[in-house]
Amino acid sequence: MANADRKIMGEHPPEANRAPHPSDNMGFLDHLEELRWRILKGMIGMVLGIIIAVYFNEFFINKVMLGPTNSSFFIYDLLGIDAIDLTLQSRKLPSQFFTYWGTLLVVGGILGAPVFFYQLYMFVEPAMEQVGKFRTKFTVAGISFLFMIGVLFGYFVLTPFAVQFFSQFQISTVIINEFDINEYFSTLTLWVLACGFIFQMPMVSYFLSKVGILTPQFMRTYRRHALVFCFVVGAFLTPPDPLSQIIMAVPIFGLYELSIFVSRIAERQRNKAIWGDKDGSKLTKKS
Repeated sequence: MANADRKIMGEHPPEANRAPHPSDNMGFLDHLEELRWRILKGMIGMVLGIIIAVYFNEFFINKVMLGPTNSSFFIYDLLGIDAIDLTLQSRKLPSQFFTYWGTLLVVGGILGAPVFFYQLYMFVEPAMEQVGKFRTKFTVAGISFLFMIGVLFGYFVLTPFAVQFFSQFQISTVIINEFDINEYFSTLTLWVLACGFIFQMPMVSYFLSKVGILTPQFMRTYRRHALVFCFVVGAFLTPPDPLSQIIMAVPIFGLYELSIFVSRIAERQRNKAIWGDKDGSKLTKKS
């Protein structure tokens, strides 16, 4: 009978073979060439971001870069900060020129960062299994999202507290606080970009756990040490007042807790890939 000749599919159906990709036969130098073009395309994305920043230069200079220097900055009212105007000076001949283009380059780089991340994904995408592509795309979106959230946090939360603290701090009434424009720009850029990279902690945890370097058990064991480290980082990036340090340290520690959760997911995925089991409990390694 026809039904008797049919093969009964087992509990675990055979996996479909991955479709061949043109990069499968690429040599080492070919991969380097591909990486070079991907980086070049990513830089083109950043150039497009710079062009956008140049087109809207008045907004990014007066409203974004110089916004925290005005006591009328809307974030001060939302955070309940008693703000004062910040006086800036140009002490060197090319200071305003470098500050102008430096602002547009940083803003353009931030706007073009998702394109750069995407091009890096396109380079590693052929090496991924077909079932893992969605996860990789989700990872790229997560990197871009967390970076932007970190940048916004640094600008709208850290910067207002820090700017007003340093502008109002005086060791003597004889000394007047008038800050150099280059110093203001470099410090603001440091705060914003530092927060953007700090917010990558969950994604770093995911990749390290995916390759077996980091485990959620290790992170839970050193949770108290991480809490102290978060306050140290908060003290380094913020003014030396307790409120600013707490505002900075609490989100960082929240990212650490999120990293533990992400690490647990990555560990399960790694165990499933190695042992062929949903929770990695089998003792027979997947062939």
